[in-house]
Amino acid sequence: MIQLKNILTVAIGVSVAALLSGCAKELNQTPQSTANNSAIFGSVQGLQLYASSFYDGLASAATTVRGDDQYGDADYGARNSIPLYLQDSTFNSQQATPSSDWSWTTLRNLNYFIANVSIPNVNIPTSVQQNYIGLARFFRAYFYYNMVTKYGNVPWIGKPLGTSDSALYSAQTDRTVVIDSVLADLDYAAQHITMTSDPTASQVTKWVAYGLKSRVCLFEGTFREYQTKYNLGATAGDLLTQGAAAAKAVIDSGGYSLNTAGGAGTDYRNVFINTSPLANEVMLSDVMSASLSVYNDANWYYTSGSYGTHYSLTRGFIDTYLNADGSVYATSDNATFQQETANRDPRLAQTIRTPGYKRVNVAAPPNFSYTVTGYMPIKWSMDDPAFDNTTDNTNSICLMRYAEILLNYAEAEEELKNYGGAGLSGADWTKTIGALRTRAGLTGGLTLPTTVDPYIQRYYSPQASDSYGALTITDPVLLEIRRERGIELVLEGFRFNDLTRWRRGTLLARPWDGIYVPAVNTTIDLDGDGKPDVCFYNTGTPPSAVSGVSYVPIGGNNGTSLSNGTSGRIYYLNNGHRLWFDYKYLYPIPYTERLLNPNLVQNPGWQ
Repeated sequence: MIQLKNILTVAIGVSVAALLSGCAKELNQTPQSTANNSAIFGSVQGLQLYASSFYDGLASAATTVRGDDQYGDADYGARNSIPLYLQDSTFNSQQATPSSDWSWTTLRNLNYFIANVSIPNVNIPTSVQQNYIGLARFFRAYFYYNMVTKYGNVPWIGKPLGTSDSALYSAQTDRTVVIDSVLADLDYAAQHITMTSDPTASQVTKWVAYGLKSRVCLFEGTFREYQTKYNLGATAGDLLTQGAAAAKAVIDSGGYSLNTAGGAGTDYRNVFINTSPLANEVMLSDVMSASLSVYNDANWYYTSGSYGTHYSLTRGFIDTYLNADGSVYATSDNATFQQETANRDPRLAQTIRTPGYKRVNVAAPPNFSYTVTGYMPIKWSMDDPAFDNTTDNTNSICLMRYAEILLNYAEAEEELKNYGGAGLSGADWTKTIGALRTRAGLTGGLTLPTTVDPYIQRYYSPQASDSYGALTITDPVLLEIRRERGIELVLEGFRFNDLTRWRRGTLLARPWDGIYVPAVNTTIDLDGDGKPDVCFYNTGTPPSAVSGVSYVPIGGNNGTSLSNGTSGRIYYLNNGHRLWFDYKYLYPIPYTERLLNPNLVQNPGWQ
């Protein structure tokens, strides 16, 4: 929407200039300072100009690029410090200020618009007004979905409020009522938004509304299924049915496909580093523009020694990637970096630096100035090092893409087996999970699975914790869908919501593990090009320096250790206290907000 918003800004300026010029000729016009809102709500152009402001409520490029690293939100990520959110008795509601997303300005803007569009209007066709109301209701649904996933019960406000309105001090509305209202908004949006395609992928279309509905329904349906303490399981099946139907509507529209233009070795990553959104797959994007000076800082964030968190993937997650032939990877504690990355799902080499990765034709193995585990992300980073110390990335950031819709459909259909459904068919597996793996370049694992991978079963089955009993998932199809979702959507900001609805928050307390180090004080060639890249040494004086080699101290206060002392797997901040408690599935209501509105009830566990 960046491009459209700037165009509309210019249009506003031209309109105001014309109005001021006209006032000099016709002094009997209503002065602008006393004009009512008919200037906006009385014309199609006015509605269009107002509606451009809605897009400010979307996730930003920066939020999306590091969406799994805001509060230690992902099990698959290690960073250079332990997130406060995962420290016992450290993070509390007094630290959750209004800037922690408890902000209602966006909602007021939307409600004001909805309340002031008058149907019928002799100047504007009804269908046009309904289109813009549908757009506003889409963004209201988007706003409330994000609030519910973070805070649970929140006040539902469906009208603009004045400064003396008692509803400003409303108590929370039950999440079931809020979700019903969200779905009503999305149904209206899907029915009335008239745009069905957008080559810029920057505007909300009818199919984006269906896509968001599939996201909402999958989250809430599985949340109610697995978060059993809320006793909402009886309503999960209906939500999953609606979610599957919404995803199928997008699929059946025929307007989207997976990007396959570059070949199996590049077409996955090209979705994330292309300047123009690949609109065959990308349904909604935050578009960057050098001409408008709109950039993101993905390179700086992931490849800077002083900026960012040195976010790195962990070995436990890397082990979930299949082999290239679709077989299960046989994990080994002593596998070298070259060995464990060879002949794997090609998306691995498009997600992290692996042997053979180059930047401007120069070998670029993992750099331990920027990574703490050795599994260094490249998914959002452009390959030109010129971007590494700037905020000038021009790659557009996708906010919704067709791959997610395929995953939403597959999971909702398979979960419906628990509610009398048939589950995902072989044909639908081929169209969804099989299609994603085929695009990636896997030669196997393309048909409906019949056996359970024990590693994935342990990884993705909810475990016993403070409030629940253990639950072992025995459905091989569902487990493979979860594997696929983790791999396909890694680093796109979905992970904490997925862990929440699957009741797998305990994964956030897993050790941060990394690559295998054969021995200290010995240089290692990570990418097999015959040149040493890194040397781990015991704290003290490093070995004699070799050009091009990074030296990483082991032990002491630097946080890095090896599983066998002088060799083995890297463990980072292994002595740090990262603890998970089930009340952290919901974020605390900010302390300052509860002082302002005593009717707000704190989420359990945060008192």
